[in-house]
Amino acid sequence: MSDAISFYFDFSSPYAYFAALQADDLAWRSGREVAWKAIMIGSAFRASGNKPLVDQPIKGAYARHDWERVARLINAPYRMPDRFPVASLAPSRAFWWLADRDQALAQRFAKAVFHAYFAEGEDISDLALVVQLGRTVGIDPAALEAAAQDAVWKQRLKDETETAIEQGVFGSPFFVVDGEGFWGADRMAMVEDWAKRGGW
Repeated sequence: MSDAISFYFDFSSPYAYFAALQADDLAWRSGREVAWKAIMIGSAFRASGNKPLVDQPIKGAYARHDWERVARLINAPYRMPDRFPVASLAPSRAFWWLADRDQALAQRFAKAVFHAYFAEGEDISDLALVVQLGRTVGIDPAALEAAAQDAVWKQRLKDETETAIEQGVFGSPFFVVDGEGFWGADRMAMVEDWAKRGGW
């Protein structure tokens, strides 16, 4: 079997939300598994000298406009959250706890978190909300709450982020297929083609 496509994301990234909505189709069309990997985009920004799009003159206004039109293009529910960006530590730690146990469940949880933030405008930095989102996809609330605060999963998120940065990941979403990196949801067609052809 061909290697999986790594899908690096931060829950506070609108472009990662759009990519998450299309990740299952990417897996089906490419014939590759898509391995979801939560990271802390702030750490990647510090390593690359970057900063959030909304904090950049001119580019910030463009990005806000672009998020609206991408949502229309792919017919995705979308509203700009009142608090943006937010630290997504709680859902990211919970994601890795779940991913070690059940990848499919971890992905369902991730989709619920993305939807809550970018379709409903909920504050995903709130642990209580994250626990409730977990409940909606069948996760034990007490276990999820404990995992999100456990030093083991705090460290796991740090380690995964550091590994991603070492592989050249600097944004969200970021895909790696056969060692080749692609930044952005708009590169998913290229990721698919690379996966099918084995590169070019």
